[in-house]
Amino acid sequence: MKPAPFEYVRPSSRAEAVAALATHGDDGKAIAGGQSLVAAMNFRLARPAVLVDLNGATDLDYLRPEGGKLRIGALTRHAAFHRPVVEGPLGVLLARVVRNIAHYPIRQRGTFTGSLAHADPASEWCLVSRTLGAEMVIANTGGERVCAAADFFRGTFTTAVGTEDLLAEARLPLLGPNWRSGFFEFSRRAGDFALAMSLAALEIEGGVIRAARLGVGGVADRPLRLEALEAQLVGQAPSAALFAGMGEAARDLITPTEDIHASADYRRDLIRTVVNRALTQAAS
Repeated sequence: MKPAPFEYVRPSSRAEAVAALATHGDDGKAIAGGQSLVAAMNFRLARPAVLVDLNGATDLDYLRPEGGKLRIGALTRHAAFHRPVVEGPLGVLLARVVRNIAHYPIRQRGTFTGSLAHADPASEWCLVSRTLGAEMVIANTGGERVCAAADFFRGTFTTAVGTEDLLAEARLPLLGPNWRSGFFEFSRRAGDFALAMSLAALEIEGGVIRAARLGVGGVADRPLRLEALEAQLVGQAPSAALFAGMGEAARDLITPTEDIHASADYRRDLIRTVVNRALTQAAS
């Protein structure tokens, strides 16, 4: 199929992009990589009357550490993370995760914040953002506001971004030198959406876990951070028995979704496996 007719606007700055979205309101839709939006338009599942192309707004194309955070502009492509973009554990983690996102051509066009704004429950970047406690910078003609990842994701394909808003930037906390990370995803084929995935980040000092971040994705209508299990990890020495127990606890804690790809029972068993493997990788 082909998309329904639409008008095309190409602003040359963030300010112009925000103004265009405000002008067109419910009829307008921002596009950067378009790897999800264009497919939806081709099937006429999405019918925006106006496309606001962000690619001319070069002031949205940046990726830089600042103030203890990695600032990711709205035009930063997935492919930017193929190599560590910052020194230390965060750069290593992002380079590990990005290899699981779709296929190489898609990573050349799709964007980090576009993935967040789309809010697919199986999105790797959504899981990273929720687990690490990212901040989202949402801009409109009235200025900008900062939204915590915990409040940003509101359900399948639903976020805190309004019809006149632009998700202009995401901010990930830089991880200190004692942090280690692990990521494990299960999908039926390479490049497919994950049926379940887990991200673990552990601050280990003196052979003891001092702080932990643990999340799962692809099993609910949004990424989940398992703060109760994080608290149980703190103060303990990493071990195979500990991580196997965390996998069991995560399985019992979550009631997963069910769809044509996997039953709830199948996903529940996957939760146990992906959490165990992410934690084991983080401690290795």
